[in-house]
Amino acid sequence: MQHIDTTTQLLALAQQGSDRTGSPAQCGCRLSNFAGWDSMPDSRWPAQQMEQIASLRTPDAPEPTFTEYHPHGTRYDSPDAPIALTYFPTNRATVWRCRACGLQMLRYTEFGGYYIDHRARVLDASLVQDAPAPAA
Repeated sequence: MQHIDTTTQLLALAQQGSDRTGSPAQCGCRLSNFAGWDSMPDSRWPAQQMEQIASLRTPDAPEPTFTEYHPHGTRYDSPDAPIALTYFPTNRATVWRCRACGLQMLRYTEFGGYYIDHRARVLDASLVQDAPAPAA
C-alpha cells in the first residue's frame, strides 16, 4: 500500500480514478452517490470488491489535527467540500478502489464517546486542493 504525503501525489491518484474504464452507475458497489463523508456501515461497504491502495495518515507523526478546511463556507459533509490533505478528515483517511469499476473512495472511521462511525466519500480530483497547513 502506498503512502500519500503531498497534494501532488493525492491529485495524481485522484486523476487515475477519474480515468477508470468501468461505470460506477452500472457497478454493484453503488459508491458513486457518497460524495460528502457519508456514513458507511460495514453492511453497506462492498468489501469483497474493494482494495485499499493508499493511506493519507502520516506514519509516526503526532495525532493529526481536527481542524477542517472550508474557505468557501462548505461543511464537513458537503459534496463540494474541498479535499485537503492536511485537514480533517482527509488527514485520517485511507484510499480504496473498486475492483469492478475503478471508482476511488476516501474512508475513515470516526470515534465518538459511545459509537464508531465509518465514513466514505468519492475521491474527486476536482475537489483536491493544496491548502496551507493548519495553524498549530
